[in-house]
Amino acid sequence: MHPQYPAHWEADVVLSDGGTAHVRPIRPDDAGMLRSFYSRLSAESIYFRYFGPRPRLTDKDVVWFTNVDYDNRVALIATIGTEMVAVVRYDRVQPRHHAEVAFLVEDAHQGRGVAAVLMEHLRAAARERGIKTFIADVLPGNHRMTGLFRQAGYTAQSQFEDGVVRMTLDLSSTETALEVRLAREHRAEARSIARLLTPESVAVIGASREPGGIGQTVLRNLLAADFTGPVYPVHRHVRAVAGVRAYRSVSAIDGEVDLAVLAVPAEGVLDLVVECAEKGVKGLVVVSSGFGETGQEGRARQEELVRIARAYGMRVVGPNCLGIANTDPAVRLNATLAATLPGRGRVGFFSQSGALGTALLQRVAQRGMGISTFVSAGNRADVSGNDLLQYWEEDPATDVILLYLESIGNPRKFTRLARRISRSKPIVVVKSRGVPGGHRAPVLALPDTALSSLFAQAGVIRVDDLVQLFDVAQLLAHQPLPAGPRVGVVGNSDALTLLAEEACAGAGLQPSPPVNLGAPAGAAEFAEALRGVLPEVDAVVAIYMPPIPGDCREVAEALLEVARESGKPVLATFQGALGMPADLRVGGGPGDDSPQRGSIPSYPAPEEAVRALAHVVRYAHWRRQPPGTVPSVEGIDTAAAREIVAAALRGEGAAAGEVAGEGAAGEEREIDATALLACYGIEVWPAHLAAGAGEAVAAAERIGWPVVVKSADPEDARRAGTVRVGLTEPAGVRQAYADLAALHGPATPLAVQRMAPQPSVPTVVGVTQDRYFGGVVTFGLGEVTARLLGDQAYRLAPLTAEDAAELVRSVRAAPLLFGEYGYQAVAVEALEELLVRVGLLADALPEVARMELDQVLVSASGVAVLGARAVLRPVTALRPDVGPRRLS
Repeated sequence: MHPQYPAHWEADVVLSDGGTAHVRPIRPDDAGMLRSFYSRLSAESIYFRYFGPRPRLTDKDVVWFTNVDYDNRVALIATIGTEMVAVVRYDRVQPRHHAEVAFLVEDAHQGRGVAAVLMEHLRAAARERGIKTFIADVLPGNHRMTGLFRQAGYTAQSQFEDGVVRMTLDLSSTETALEVRLAREHRAEARSIARLLTPESVAVIGASREPGGIGQTVLRNLLAADFTGPVYPVHRHVRAVAGVRAYRSVSAIDGEVDLAVLAVPAEGVLDLVVECAEKGVKGLVVVSSGFGETGQEGRARQEELVRIARAYGMRVVGPNCLGIANTDPAVRLNATLAATLPGRGRVGFFSQSGALGTALLQRVAQRGMGISTFVSAGNRADVSGNDLLQYWEEDPATDVILLYLESIGNPRKFTRLARRISRSKPIVVVKSRGVPGGHRAPVLALPDTALSSLFAQAGVIRVDDLVQLFDVAQLLAHQPLPAGPRVGVVGNSDALTLLAEEACAGAGLQPSPPVNLGAPAGAAEFAEALRGVLPEVDAVVAIYMPPIPGDCREVAEALLEVARESGKPVLATFQGALGMPADLRVGGGPGDDSPQRGSIPSYPAPEEAVRALAHVVRYAHWRRQPPGTVPSVEGIDTAAAREIVAAALRGEGAAAGEVAGEGAAGEEREIDATALLACYGIEVWPAHLAAGAGEAVAAAERIGWPVVVKSADPEDARRAGTVRVGLTEPAGVRQAYADLAALHGPATPLAVQRMAPQPSVPTVVGVTQDRYFGGVVTFGLGEVTARLLGDQAYRLAPLTAEDAAELVRSVRAAPLLFGEYGYQAVAVEALEELLVRVGLLADALPEVARMELDQVLVSASGVAVLGARAVLRPVTALRPDVGPRRLS
């Protein structure tokens, strides 16, 4: 029986030019594929690999190369369609943590980044097998191979001997290697989307003569947008559609086809995908329904669609989607079902909902915002919001990113990308709380409030609904970011200015006293008032309601002129409209009526303007903060912590004695986390169990007065009345013990513990290990009211110093830590350091499924951790964002 390899060694990958390939270990049945691959290699490629001519592979060679044990000998291949295009392999040598490595790439596919991505996957496989060093013998003229190794980011050494360069690569993870991997991923995924959005030719498959048909609708929209390249209708039974020559098949088209839009019944899609692959199509938009949203059979069809497309180098938008659009005058692509496409603008828009897509585009057009590009992903079987983020980060035509999300395929990657991109381009998100059945998406273990916290950590502006999405987008697209929370309100309606002031205060902004100009105020009065208010504030909300309906042009012109002069954001409630008069917007040129920087966004009501401004003020504050780095703290022993976790999961050693309850090795286990936290420099105060009042007094005498007597059941920490504090003499301990024994009954164990400094604020710190987000640190106050209200905040591990500070301040009860409401200010810095240490543990130990430090008392002198429990669970799968690049 042939040895098996781990399933995660197979992956779909994006190459540097945006195409795709499949990576997997070689198998014995690949003999024919290997011979075919070798026959297409140039003499030069063979010479560089084998240091001499080798015109053919012998039968013995083929058996040797295709039969590996996936341990001492591993070979990975890259395939496109039915052909092998590259192979990389290692062979273990002595000492056993060394291995020789070599690769071969077909000449036609060199320069596409195939070798680089194969090396990433081979390195990961080698490290799993205990290999620490790669050795490569390279001819001096083989610049591709030496360049690949030197640019990989690993620590490398080289020496020249006997006409050969011997390179030694340390496979240890380094920051440089990670940066190289992420940079390659970014460029590849951005280019894969660019290929979709900038096609030079489009085929519409299923474009019939039937009025209102899906295919004909897409075709007519392409033609109406005046797409700059050829458009090819494809239909087996007609000669022309919408006055354009039709073709019986994709293969019958005379020219090349970059993008194919599939609008045929779902049962016929897979055959057409293969036909498109053979034609050399680079990308697919599948508007057809009947896939994952319909049940098990549809999901299987959807998975096969993606498998075939990726295998042949194509990305897929959809299925069950509205389509894609690009308003660039050099492209003018409207490959969607929406006849109304907004004009040219600075907003990139991604929507997972095909059904909502048309309405969303109409709303964008009504507000006069304009878009740069639009993608409706439908079931999101392949192309996702993460791919679009990679593209829009580089796109000079996009300043603001809007996302309507129903699911997040790779949440950790999303937060990583968003945290970087939000530094330069705002990301505004509406995230529905449910996940449609057709989506390839994980079910997250975290509550929706946690998702909001993680969005905030990444600088993402999360809004509640589509109205807010566009409200915020208007402001970001047309006005500069505010420098702070001070807001001026100027208007000619006393009632509305007061409403705006109250809305500012309720949204956490700092309103200055509103300026009411009176109902007759006109352009001159508004201009003078704005010039007087703007120097003292960071933004202004202007409210103009004409006493008699009529032309508002003069006031609008005055607002626009002063706003341009100020360099500060100005918003308006302008006659209850969603925008200013079209001829007062700052357009992009002749024929382009989309507003650009300088236009004033207008809202139907002042509360809506203030709500949008509050979102932007918080984003601007986040952006002004330094990105931060994870602090280097002393007293960390991750290796010892891993030993404790491994022993506990095996049910062995000292850790096994801490295990609560029964369970076979490898199952989920609960442990006292004292020893684990000690490895991260966190002391848990010991609690001494007492079987009677006498033992309680003896324990108090040993640890020193004052003491507390409490229930030893961790669940009781959540209940009031389960602890007696401030006990300074034996009689008090005896009485406390008797009271608690009577309250809880004889079955509940009681414990004596050192008394923490007073006054102090009780808090709770926790860890949740989400399979897709990874380690998440939770924080909240430990008082009963805070627990009942669910006043808890979350941050993705590991935590920077800034993350820890924001985590503390993001709970609603945080003022109690800072000396408000009669409380004494406590050592918040010590609490933040504790959170950083817990974050390091959560990131390094994915086996810690859950952990709770309850309670953590924070006083003016520091923190005291009174108890901690952890639930351990074996790691059975890698997070999607860990390891070499792959399409998840």
